[in-house]
Amino acid sequence: MLTAEAIAQLRQEYSQQVLRETDVAADPIEQFAAWFQQAVAAQVPQPNAMTLATVSPAGLPSARIVLLNGLDERGFIFYTHYRSRKGQELAANPHAALVFLWHELERQVRIEGQVERVTAAISDAYFQSRPRGSQLGAWTSPQSQPIASREVLEAQFQVVSQQYADRPVPRPPDWGGYRVCPHTIEFWQGRPNRLHDRLRYRQGDHQTWHLERLAP
Repeated sequence: MLTAEAIAQLRQEYSQQVLRETDVAADPIEQFAAWFQQAVAAQVPQPNAMTLATVSPAGLPSARIVLLNGLDERGFIFYTHYRSRKGQELAANPHAALVFLWHELERQVRIEGQVERVTAAISDAYFQSRPRGSQLGAWTSPQSQPIASREVLEAQFQVVSQQYADRPVPRPPDWGGYRVCPHTIEFWQGRPNRLHDRLRYRQGDHQTWHLERLAP
């Protein structure tokens, strides 16, 4: 069993940096891009890894780690199978939450927003940039569906590999990108005594952003 004493040994103080209202950009997308580049420069492992939370039609939440594969002025882009569990849940309820944790910098970013599919052209361009093995894998896997064994999956991969042996691999029609268009973004910076800095942007009328400080 995991005891309270064992967990207590994992506690730490946060003291690397501060986060003031005067330090951040007026646009949270720009602020995120700045923090992301700092995470890359600090060699944070897999800085584009993020928790994606969705909700089923019955109101039951689910979460998983996915990778951020694009960022534009409208939001945060990731790719998956449309018929996966997350794809089905987003079809029924096109809202999601994202969380980035950059532990080495004692930072966290929380994002909430509406979700839309990116255009076919954007999905096509990203798919063609993927390694060929990943392209073949997208055709191989009926994501989130039960399968009989690992051997079944590997056998199907061989079938698909032979099918596209002498030609480019097209994007599967049920695979593509989603964009989380944020209405709320919160930046969290760890501070001593658990008195953390939390700055939240909320979208108001006419696409304007309002900045406020939250109690830790």
